[in-house]
Amino acid sequence: MAAPLSADAFARALRAEGVRTTEHTGWRGHHRNHTGAWGPVHGVMLHHTAGSDSVAFCHRGTPDLPGPLCIGVVDKSGLVHLIGYGRTNHAGSGSAAVLAAVRAGARPPAPGVDAVDGNARFYGFEIENLGDGRDPYPAAQLDAVERLSAALCRAHGWSAAGVIGHKEWTRRKIDPTFPMDGIRARITGRLRQRPARPAPATPLAAFPGGAFFRPGRRSPLFTAVGRRLVAEGCGRYAVGPGPVWSEADRRSYAGWQRRLGYTGKDADGVPGPASWAALKVPRTP
Repeated sequence: MAAPLSADAFARALRAEGVRTTEHTGWRGHHRNHTGAWGPVHGVMLHHTAGSDSVAFCHRGTPDLPGPLCIGVVDKSGLVHLIGYGRTNHAGSGSAAVLAAVRAGARPPAPGVDAVDGNARFYGFEIENLGDGRDPYPAAQLDAVERLSAALCRAHGWSAAGVIGHKEWTRRKIDPTFPMDGIRARITGRLRQRPARPAPATPLAAFPGGAFFRPGRRSPLFTAVGRRLVAEGCGRYAVGPGPVWSEADRRSYAGWQRRLGYTGKDADGVPGPASWAALKVPRTP
């Protein structure tokens, strides 16, 4: 039982455990705290996304279940996309007996009647996977799950018993589709080690000026821009993104500008210094 970490302390804990993260715009203030309390927290709950376009979907949610649907999404490469912080719509109601086991540091029993609000009591993370039993969890992805779980357990003084799957919380769910005892064993092993050094921050590309973004121009920077736009849910690509600045790039970037509140000619799809800084495009070789 503990008060949630501050967003800055949370980010530091992940970095100290060697977790690779990318911070999406406004993640610290994107939450559902206005619908109810967040905390005290008792553990970490893991989910799988059961679909593609995971980051954008988890950020926005649905009309019936507004986003954010988690604090972070762990993609196939092991990169953790931080999209929200606070109460998120990830857990729903679950078993009081399971919560009692988590608080006691014990292995959870079979879930009982849904009676407790899990959104208030757990940090929630989505793991990119179709959830069909055939889609693999790459080694880098499971390593990230292990590290982020250990980071929060270490910060709060919890054992690995503080980490449960959604399928252990309620009989309504089957996620994640990997053995939870196995991931808890990995977390236990990591907690016995000293924390890793913080993962180095990703170097960001300097703004090259609006004139650089000329239709038909080729640069690996454009691929990096497109990937960030897709990650932010603004990608408008039938194929790509690729290394040639195209109309699809311009439309996608205009969507990003509108996301930031720009309108009219200020959302023309040509990058400017402020929108570029907010997008956090990684430096290309």
